[in-house]
Amino acid sequence: MTRLPDFRLETYFSRWEFTARHHLTASDAQTMPMAELLGLADAEDLHAWQNLALGYTETFGDPGLRAAIADMYETVGPDDVICFAGAEEGLYIAMQALLDRGDHAVVLTPNYQSAETIPLALCEVTGVALDEKQDWALDLDAVTAALRPTTRVVSVNFPNNPTGKVIDRTELTALADLCEERGIHLFSDEVYRGLERDPARTLPQAADLAPSALSLNVTSKALGLPGLRIGWIACRDRALRTRLERAKHYTTICNAAPSEILARIAVKARTHLLARSRGIIAANLPLFDAFFAEFPDLFEWRAPDGGCVAFPRYLGADGVEAFCTRLVEEAGVLLLPAAIYRSELTDTPADRFRIGIGRRDPEPALRAFADWLRARR
Repeated sequence: MTRLPDFRLETYFSRWEFTARHHLTASDAQTMPMAELLGLADAEDLHAWQNLALGYTETFGDPGLRAAIADMYETVGPDDVICFAGAEEGLYIAMQALLDRGDHAVVLTPNYQSAETIPLALCEVTGVALDEKQDWALDLDAVTAALRPTTRVVSVNFPNNPTGKVIDRTELTALADLCEERGIHLFSDEVYRGLERDPARTLPQAADLAPSALSLNVTSKALGLPGLRIGWIACRDRALRTRLERAKHYTTICNAAPSEILARIAVKARTHLLARSRGIIAANLPLFDAFFAEFPDLFEWRAPDGGCVAFPRYLGADGVEAFCTRLVEEAGVLLLPAAIYRSELTDTPADRFRIGIGRRDPEPALRAFADWLRARR
């Protein structure tokens, strides 16, 4: 395995995330105090929390948590679930288990950086770009053309980070069928599932579509609980699940017991938590619409299909990198410029930035942003 490059997003965040006055590029929905989460617990889970012994936990994850997660799927049982310390560990371990030298992977772009850099460190990778000019459409013919006899993984992410794109159900089903027919694992990052603006567009989960497909999810994004650091992979391929467990022995071994109990409460209360997150986003969108409508000479804005991030275009002559740097240095408003999402696999837009719409009370940040723009005119 070659050495992994710097993680551009995390390097950028290490400089600005906790020092900028206004974090306007957050990728998660609004979180809550632990007391509020505990208020959602049933009697069994509240007893488990109050009497928790701080010992090691099972590598696969707390049995009650895995049972609650399995209830999210149509065909997945508790034994088809393995938990991780966040989605990032799940992604890392899955690629280690699925790919080897001489293999090939297909990855959609733009994407969360590790979705391509981890496979690139292991094998040959082909990128297939979502079509920016066609509302970030997925070209299934391009995916098919990219496949090789050595292709082991096709990696996708919908609702997409950073674009907020949600493809049609028929497209994801066709992709799952294609991968199953070719003996390829479909790896589906579903961390924003449940935050679709139109609930009718909620996609099926890949693990329900094909026995060899992997569904990655986490408590961090749609549920708004990133501090728990609990993610999971659902997959009906038991032999693969065993390989994931063996690989986890070399990373975290097991998850934190308090986090697993709290995650169990959250997953059981997911209907409430998802409705809460969708409500915050729905209340925020008119504010963002109004903000961007004031500056049509500077931005092209489109609300995301799903998730809590969007990827507007910046039209200024100074370029988006300089623009984002000046904005955070002078106004304290943090955005993620396009370079964070550049790809080694395909061309990616160089004039966009990621903005977050899932945190409560964005008015102070938008006001500081607007005041700074008006002062520059």
